[in-house]
Amino acid sequence: MLEVSGVSKSFPGVKALQDISVQFHDGEIHALLGENGAGKSTLMKIICGIYKADKGTVSLDGKELKLHGYGDAVRHHISMVHQEIQMIPEASIAENIINDKIAQFTKFGFVNWKAINEFALKYMKEVGLDLPPEKKVRFLSAAHKQLIQIAKALSADARVLLLDEPTSSLTLHEADVLFELVRKLKEKGMIIIFVSHKLEEVQVIADRVTVFRDGKLVGSDHIKNMENSRIIKMMIGRDFVYSYRGRLDAGDKDVVLEAKNITSRIHGFKNLSFQVHRGEILGFYGLVGSGRTELIRTMLNIDKCDGGEVFLEGKPVKIDSFKTALHKYKIGYVTENRKEEGLFLEHTVGTNICVNSLNKSYYGRIPFINLKKERENAGFFANRLEIKTPSLSTLAGKLSGGNQQKISIAKWLAADCDILIIDEPTVGVDIGAKEYIHELIWNLAAKEGKTVILISSDMNEMISLARRILIFKDKQITGELSGEEFFAKPGEEISAEIGKSFV
Repeated sequence: MLEVSGVSKSFPGVKALQDISVQFHDGEIHALLGENGAGKSTLMKIICGIYKADKGTVSLDGKELKLHGYGDAVRHHISMVHQEIQMIPEASIAENIINDKIAQFTKFGFVNWKAINEFALKYMKEVGLDLPPEKKVRFLSAAHKQLIQIAKALSADARVLLLDEPTSSLTLHEADVLFELVRKLKEKGMIIIFVSHKLEEVQVIADRVTVFRDGKLVGSDHIKNMENSRIIKMMIGRDFVYSYRGRLDAGDKDVVLEAKNITSRIHGFKNLSFQVHRGEILGFYGLVGSGRTELIRTMLNIDKCDGGEVFLEGKPVKIDSFKTALHKYKIGYVTENRKEEGLFLEHTVGTNICVNSLNKSYYGRIPFINLKKERENAGFFANRLEIKTPSLSTLAGKLSGGNQQKISIAKWLAADCDILIIDEPTVGVDIGAKEYIHELIWNLAAKEGKTVILISSDMNEMISLARRILIFKDKQITGELSGEEFFAKPGEEISAEIGKSFV
């Protein structure tokens, strides 16, 4: 048994954890839930020796652990798989699995590659990775990379496995494969601590749930006693439901953006077309890899476009780069990968908000930054989106996932984009931040008349916001749903209609 007793941890101005006590048992999948900033990640890092608690203890099988770093945790058979995939892309699968134990395979300065590959293969088989151990990681899917991270943890003879948002980059099928593996590890008696914002997968995989709010432990119970409504109320202190938001009278307005016969050899699709009206929220629904994101990235020439035309307000335009899309045509794109593509994590909140609108801070036409103007511009959008940050000079990487996502949206609003493409707007954010972001997206269309393309694999999110939905499957658009009355129906009926497009 792993036991946390009376653990508290503070950072400047923030009480991250307050007197937390919780037990994690062998052969149990224990989910930690709470909003961003509730204390889940801080507790995981204390268990792994990355942070040192201000007070309290962490014990394994009744013996107190004195951890002075992650290496100590690994030596005590505690391993963590992070949400952000941490791989060396140019190295092989085997090298990534053994990169913290390479000395075991080195003698007189020579590396025994045969032994490395045989060692890696043992743990690859354990997680169901049927690939050559010599294969470079950069060619693999997110699901394969996640399995490699788990294989690496198992190769350290882990007894305690901490999984932080392990399915955030996976398709439903890939998540099912991962869950099957996690269940097998549970049957072997491993202690598994599982963090996720997806309540539906918690209900499927977890045995016990512990909920945090504002650094405090709100409650812990067996999953059979924890309905989603109860979990949400424990997390945010009130009820939350997806609701019908009303009409969006955009269907009769001008077509603002039209794409015709977009083709990509890289992504394997051809002749995909769509159009979107002013003030409309158009949904792109489908599983990860179905072609939704690939179509947008090809249209904007982020990825090479091999054919097709784009029209803006009825006139043909040439989008030769993303820079052109932004500065000439006022098209913004909130990427699904905010940590690698959306934000400069080692730069300040203010810099990230203003990065696409620096011209607003020039001294007239002179391209020198007026720092006062820049702070005012950043402050305006930080307040508008209610970004919770100690200051505008705080590094973006220090904020919670929900606040990072708000910054990702703020930088495009600061650039005065008329068309906003938002890809998986609430992936990896908590239920409270999700509610706020939904309201923001709705108001952009309903009150400000902006045009929004919403890409999401969250059916409830899609139903709540979009009033016309294109269904993607296998790099094709297989269906279209529209009509205000249709979206006022209960979610179950809409789900059934959407499901027909996947048959």
